[in-house]
Amino acid sequence: MSVTVEQLCGFLDRFAPRRLAEEWDNVGLLVGRRDRELSRVMTCLTVTPASAAEAVMRGAEAIVTHHPLPFRPLKRLTPDNLPGRLLLTLVESRIAVISPHTAFDSAAEGINQRLATGLGLASPRPLSPIEEDPEGLGAGRFGDLPAPISLAELGIAVGRLLGVGGLHRVGGASTSVRRVACACGSGGSFLAAARRQGCDVLVTGEATFHTCLEAESDGIGMLLPGHFASERFALEVLATEIHAEFPELEVWASARETDPLSWMETTSANGD
Repeated sequence: MSVTVEQLCGFLDRFAPRRLAEEWDNVGLLVGRRDRELSRVMTCLTVTPASAAEAVMRGAEAIVTHHPLPFRPLKRLTPDNLPGRLLLTLVESRIAVISPHTAFDSAAEGINQRLATGLGLASPRPLSPIEEDPEGLGAGRFGDLPAPISLAELGIAVGRLLGVGGLHRVGGASTSVRRVACACGSGGSFLAAARRQGCDVLVTGEATFHTCLEAESDGIGMLLPGHFASERFALEVLATEIHAEFPELEVWASARETDPLSWMETTSANGD
C-alpha cells in the first residue's frame, strides 16, 4: 500500500499532538497536497539551501522539518528572499513540507522528554504543564538526578548526549546540582518555571545575555550546548520513528545540514 502526505500528517499528529504546540507556532502541513503519494521522506532541523538541495537530489517527496517554513506570513512568493527561494524550489520539485515544531518539543516522546531521560532524570515532569491536558503534558521537563553531581559533571553528560565538545556554562564548575530542567532550542524563557520548580540548573540550547545574568543572580546554573545540538539529535530519532510506522518508506535525517556556529580557537597552538 502507498503512503500519502495525509497519512504521514496523521501519524505526526498522533506522535506530537497539535494541542501541545504554542499559540504563536505554525505547525502541520505547510506546503503540498494531502493526496500526494510518498516513497521517500527526509527529516531535518531546518530547511536550508543545503538541506533543500539534498531533498531534491535524493528525490524526497516530503520534508519533515522541525522549524517551520514558512514560519511568518509571506506577502509574496518570489526569489527575492531566502524563504521565498526555498519555497519555490520545494514547490517546483513537488516536495511537501510538514512541521511538528513545538508540539514535538512537548510530546510524550518528544525532544525535551528525550533530553531529560538521556540525562538520567527520574520521572521527568513538564516545566510548564498544560491545564487539563489528558496526558498531563506541557512544555519543558524537569526531574531529579539519582544523586547530586557537580555542574561540570552534568556539562560533560550533556556534551556526551548531544555529541558536542564544548558548551557555555553559567555557575561555578563545582556547584552541586540535582534537580535539572530541560528546554530545547532557545529556552531562556523557561528560567522562571525552573525557579518555581526548585531546579538547580537549566539545560537549554541558547539564552540571551540578560537571561544568563538573571540565572546567575538567582543562583541557578545554566548549560548551553547550542540551539542546533539541543534539537538536531531528535530529528534522527524521528526519522527512525517514521520508518517504523511506515516500513515501505525510505526515511533519512538530512546528512547535509550543519550547525552554522562552531567553536574557534582564539590562541595559537604555542600559546602566543
